[in-house]
Amino acid sequence: MSSRDVVLARVRRALADVPRGEGPYDPPVPRDYHRVHGARTTEQTVELLAEHLADYRAVVHRCSADDLPALIGRLLAERGARTVVVPPGLDPRWLSATEATRVPDRATDTAGELDAVDSVVTGCALAVAETGTLVLDGGPDQGRRRITLVPDHHVCVVRVPDQVVGSVPEALPRLSPERPLTWISGPSATSDIELDRVEGVHGPRTLEVILVPKDRGPAAG
Repeated sequence: MSSRDVVLARVRRALADVPRGEGPYDPPVPRDYHRVHGARTTEQTVELLAEHLADYRAVVHRCSADDLPALIGRLLAERGARTVVVPPGLDPRWLSATEATRVPDRATDTAGELDAVDSVVTGCALAVAETGTLVLDGGPDQGRRRITLVPDHHVCVVRVPDQVVGSVPEALPRLSPERPLTWISGPSATSDIELDRVEGVHGPRTLEVILVPKDRGPAAG
């Protein structure tokens, strides 16, 4: 008997009690696991996100919606950024205080061209407090996945508390599996066998996260 025959025989034995015609998604799967871990206020959830982002060596900033353009401009200036990738749906006010040259998110850009860009500024789809994770889904203010994987400096804006959830199980129902999801926990990093950490191996070396209250626009008169 060949190895292939052995494997197939084991598969048949494992499926022996499955009714004929039943598909892989037909049986109901219980979803009774915990979605919320402990009791936290909205403010505590945001604080937990900030703590875990910092644990992963992201640099966390806070500001008001009005101060956001000035903060982004300062971060890009401190970085010495001369060019910045801009997703097509990014609020133009966010970059109104920077003199860096805007580089549009183009499908024709090569990895080499993106590597020559100094920074990228995006929004996000969600942020998960318990894991310190940012989730991007390719939305208008996030652009193609590669613009956040090639440039060495990523500034990501998280609107709080609207875009913050406590746990991964809370995040999943708010995300579409049909979109290109990118889960980011800190700057790109890896460790060798001696646990020497090296950052910037397969993504941005520096991740800066700005927590800003959502701009709800002018109040009705």
